[in-house]
Amino acid sequence: MSSLGRPRIIKIIKLTESFKIRSPLTKKEWENYNSFRWNILRKPLKLSHIPLKDNLEDISLHLMGIDNKNNIVSCGRLHMNSSTEAQIRYMGVSREHRRRGIGKAMINELESKALLQGAKKMVLNARSEAIIFYASLGYLETGPYESDIKIPHSSMEKSLD
Repeated sequence: MSSLGRPRIIKIIKLTESFKIRSPLTKKEWENYNSFRWNILRKPLKLSHIPLKDNLEDISLHLMGIDNKNNIVSCGRLHMNSSTEAQIRYMGVSREHRRRGIGKAMINELESKALLQGAKKMVLNARSEAIIFYASLGYLETGPYESDIKIPHSSMEKSLD
């Protein structure tokens, strides 16, 4: 009971299936990872099936969440902008796996990897529907950002120390 005499409502989020986070290992996993990234981030916007790659692909850390059947359920990429600033890009969780803690686990893992590389600050650019999620993890909006495909985003950052 609460101090007002009403029953407390406790929201419990339980992972209904196990998953693990790791980098793609094989050529087939890389193909599946790149396809998942496109399906989750570009297909809903009805954009052509062009690879989501930039000049930082090869020097970035790529992570994916996989379920107990080896299906990819999330993706995220980390690269260093400077010796103390890291950036998350191409972060997404499949619709059917959202609100199960997978996104939070992905961000936590990306932040841990960034800290190991000396990052003091993490930055990212969030679509409007993701701002509340990132804010719940301690990210603050710093201003507007327009992506290369003209989708409005908000730049966000978080101190890692």
